[in-house]
Amino acid sequence: MTSEQIMTLFGLMLEYTVPTLKIFAFTLLYSIPLGMVVALLKMCRFKPVSWLTNIYILIMRGTPLLLQLIVAQYSVPYIIRSDICPQFLKDMLGGVDIRSDSYTFNMMLIAFVLNYAAYFAEIFRGGIESIPKGQYEAAGALGFSRLQTFFRIILPQVIKRVVPASSNEIITLVKDTSLASAIPYMEIMYIAKKQVPLYASLLPLFMAGAFYFVFATVLTALFSFIEKKLDYYR
Repeated sequence: MTSEQIMTLFGLMLEYTVPTLKIFAFTLLYSIPLGMVVALLKMCRFKPVSWLTNIYILIMRGTPLLLQLIVAQYSVPYIIRSDICPQFLKDMLGGVDIRSDSYTFNMMLIAFVLNYAAYFAEIFRGGIESIPKGQYEAAGALGFSRLQTFFRIILPQVIKRVVPASSNEIITLVKDTSLASAIPYMEIMYIAKKQVPLYASLLPLFMAGAFYFVFATVLTALFSFIEKKLDYYR
């Protein structure tokens, strides 16, 4: 390939970096708080709630994300055609344009968020349960309410403890965004695969890999900095 073709490919990859970062950013925005809620539900003393939460986590972590993306993308047509689907739901979903970019992005985002929330939930649960029970008792003796104890005493320590595990999941998310190309969604990997037959070369795939590598390296450096800043909790 000529240097001009390489520069053209680089510009194309750079252009489709935005959709990739969009998946990454919105997944984190929704999955982290949802993961905290799921963690608290799993720790709920009301057994039916914790059981249902366990089933949700088991399904999300026990099936491939790619399968979940495909199910999310193509579920609406099957629901509409199903005999057991209520008429009001058919009427509501009947106006959805499954070929639109917004539909593709929204369904893909739902799959990403539900999947990563399950992983974050287990990380957060482990962090919360690692805090000694005596800290809750001491906070109660000092007059702190349960909410004050959680947000002012427990949560800062939990954040410190879950940063390493969370950073692994977040870096994995960068690479998992490439699965969106199977929907298909126009992001870096999708456009790279489209260029392979056009140029009769694997270079577009290697260039896409380089973009993911750079993203992961930046995040690794960022989380290393964050861990150092949180060292005062030792």
